[in-house]
Amino acid sequence: QVQLVESGGGLVQAGGSLRLSCVASGLPFSSIAMAWFRQAPGKEREFVAVISSSGGITVYGDSVKGRFTISRDNAKNTVYLQMDSLKSEDTAVYYCAAKSGVRGAQILSNYNYWGQGTQVTVSS
Repeated sequence: QVQLVESGGGLVQAGGSLRLSCVASGLPFSSIAMAWFRQAPGKEREFVAVISSSGGITVYGDSVKGRFTISRDNAKNTVYLQMDSLKSEDTAVYYCAAKSGVRGAQILSNYNYWGQGTQVTVSS
């Protein structure tokens, strides 16, 4: 049974930082791409970042480039999202997701597995 479990969300002031984690089980973690999406109230789920199976390729959404960093530790079956210089518009539920390869990484329907999400709230 595949499970993706996010953690690390919370309340932070604008300009602050948070690091999200997503622990995966039940799948060949070192062979799959991992991504982060987010969904704010009343909005569609938005691509944030993806990292290839080896970690050698990363792609970011335009709204987070230069502020967020995705990384992974294949020995721990964990993907991370370091979020710096947070803004109020970063407030959302953040989800991790898994798929095979990075092609089409920004398309939600390409992902096979999703976590339950973790809330990030940025106060201005």
